[in-house]
Amino acid sequence: MATGTVFSGPERRRRWASSERARIVEESLQPGAVVTVVPRRHDVHPNLLHNWRRQVKRAAGGGGLQFLPVAVTPSVQPAAGSFEIELAGNVRVRGDGSVDEAALGRVLRALGR
Repeated sequence: MATGTVFSGPERRRRWASSERARIVEESLQPGAVVTVVPRRHDVHPNLLHNWRRQVKRAAGGGGLQFLPVAVTPSVQPAAGSFEIELAGNVRVRGDGSVDEAALGRVLRALGR
């Protein structure tokens, strides 16, 4: 039996957070990933995933969005909701759950230059 999502009210479209889109696109770009299976797993229309992939490729062609390997390691002093991003050249960015996503993106782009 198939499952579905029922939307009530005037809004019929699902809103995808940029982090969700990036995660799904990244999964679809992994070696061996089947582009028709990935959207089905996440309840995304295949055309929408292809659109997101085109956007990523277009942004990456202009030096924009890039996927980087991430390693999650336990903190020596665990703090709920905190993070640390270590970049090349011994650069570290630390923050917590209250950090503004757009501001963090601007900082990372500036450091990437």
